Amino acid sequence: MKIAVINGSHRGRNGNTNIMVSAFLKGAKEAGADTVTVFLAEKEIKYCTACKACWFKTPGKCVIKDDMAEIMSLIEDADVRALATPLYFDNISSLLKTFIDRLMVTASPYWGKDSEGECRHLTTKVAPQLVMMANCGFPEKSQFQVISHWLKRHARNLNVQIIGEIYVSQGSLLSVRENEVGIVVSNYLKALETAGREIAANRKLTAKTMELLEQKFIPDEVYIREVKKYVDSILVKQDDPSLRA
Repeated sequence: MKIAVINGSHRGRNGNTNIMVSAFLKGAKEAGADTVTVFLAEKEIKYCTACKACWFKTPGKCVIKDDMAEIMSLIEDADVRALATPLYFDNISSLLKTFIDRLMVTASPYWGKDSEGECRHLTTKVAPQLVMMANCGFPEKSQFQVISHWLKRHARNLNVQIIGEIYVSQGSLLSVRENEVGIVVSNYLKALETAGREIAANRKLTAKTMELLEQKFIPDEVYIREVKKYVDSILVKQDDPSLRA
């Protein structure tokens, strides 16, 4: 079992997305999985221009010279591919979207209708199963509606099976380690470790684990109040030079 994570956070190793991924992969490794993480923020990936050379001139190979070929070599034998991203304006990050666009190289120029009678690309290789992980600063899980819908469309187009969706609201608290909130966050990260073990062992999440992953860290009204206080404190420092560190 090999799990490949594509981390689309612009903050890379220092982001809240990586806190999620690290906990998930810790559990996966404990269950015996081989893992690899690609930090897109550390790679050069140019935009797909839809030149279709990978279909007609150099089948299966992209003509753009950047790090994408290296990334594909790292993840091509993965049994599970996990996409990880912060929520940026209701959707996945631009880094992750650029990576996804370049997956055109794995698709066939031929189309076929799916079970719903809608055309999709025919894949040239057996696709790995898919896990989605995302976090946001907003308090509601409904903020991930677009990502979840996009994921299903992406999976349908490349004929990929989705085996897990993990969405964390109040994501700014993921780095908290002190007081009662820190205890709640720690328990959440342990649930993410369990999720990693379950995906590695059984390629699915149990209802119990999903229930744990759906829990919020603190009540919405408390979270909103504390975020406002934090923003106010930053703005006050900017307005008053004597308060700047």
